[in-house]
Amino acid sequence: MIRNPIPWPNGARCAVCFSFDLDADSYVHLAYPQDADNRLHSLSIARYGPEVAVPRLVDLFDRTEIPSTFFTPGWVIERYPAAVEAILKGGHELAHHGYLHHNPVDLTPEQEREAVGLGIDIIKRVSGRRPRGYRAPSWGVSRNTIRYLIDEGFDYESSLFGDDIPYLLTYGNRTLVEIPTAHGLDDWPHYMNWRDFNYFMPISAPARAMEVFGAEFEAAWTYGGLWVSVWHPHVSGRLARCHAIESLITHMQAKGGVWFARMEEIAAHVRGLVESGRWTPRIDRLPYYDGPIPELMPDGKPRRRVVKKAALKPAVRRRRR
Repeated sequence: MIRNPIPWPNGARCAVCFSFDLDADSYVHLAYPQDADNRLHSLSIARYGPEVAVPRLVDLFDRTEIPSTFFTPGWVIERYPAAVEAILKGGHELAHHGYLHHNPVDLTPEQEREAVGLGIDIIKRVSGRRPRGYRAPSWGVSRNTIRYLIDEGFDYESSLFGDDIPYLLTYGNRTLVEIPTAHGLDDWPHYMNWRDFNYFMPISAPARAMEVFGAEFEAAWTYGGLWVSVWHPHVSGRLARCHAIESLITHMQAKGGVWFARMEEIAAHVRGLVESGRWTPRIDRLPYYDGPIPELMPDGKPRRRVVKKAALKPAVRRRRR
């Protein structure tokens, strides 16, 4: 089913990356800048992530010997140093996730570039090295994002859903590895119910969520794909959900043929294959469009298309039998 399968290390059937978006209470302050400090219920939900869930998750991955990647806004890194220290001590990757979880699509080009720079500086200061990878807050990849990341020397990006295996994003004559995921591998639609944000999705039982995550894994294992899950510590670090993640890991390890990796390792593997000529990835050339498509009127409504009668093929009538 995958027309251009990628060879995974040591003959593995698939690659698996457990990735986390450690947002903490950044978006509470963004959504309610005037009175976030007065919304203790929402703050308690979000702060559960760095204060309770992260230590629990780091312990889980230590027991199971699984590496992972934590995408973390710069503001969160500065606000919750103990959580970040636990992530780094556990051998996990600390990756870029904006500064204060602003959606890049809503920023000016100058503001987006500044947010990228701030996040780099903070990660470099606390970890001793520049971040290798980036995930856009709220999946908001703008037409400028990839160019800015390439300018800053990033190895990979993980916000797009354009394939079942890694591919390349090309801007001009420069490239970036895209490590895609999918909505079904995000814990948010399975679990999130949050009044202050008008999220009222039915809360799935962990077994139901793992059924979806597990089905995606089985397909990746069968066809040589990539399985990148997206978890939020304050969402999936809760007891029952964290317990379910451990059961999923146990199943993957028992099945065998799985390469568990940090995202930076996956990107390095892709680069190595391309440079050696062992594999040629699909390439998306950016930007996809130079502006609004011409079929739209300035007000955003569809433009009426005039079709000449001569261009219409006569309908073929079937004889009744």
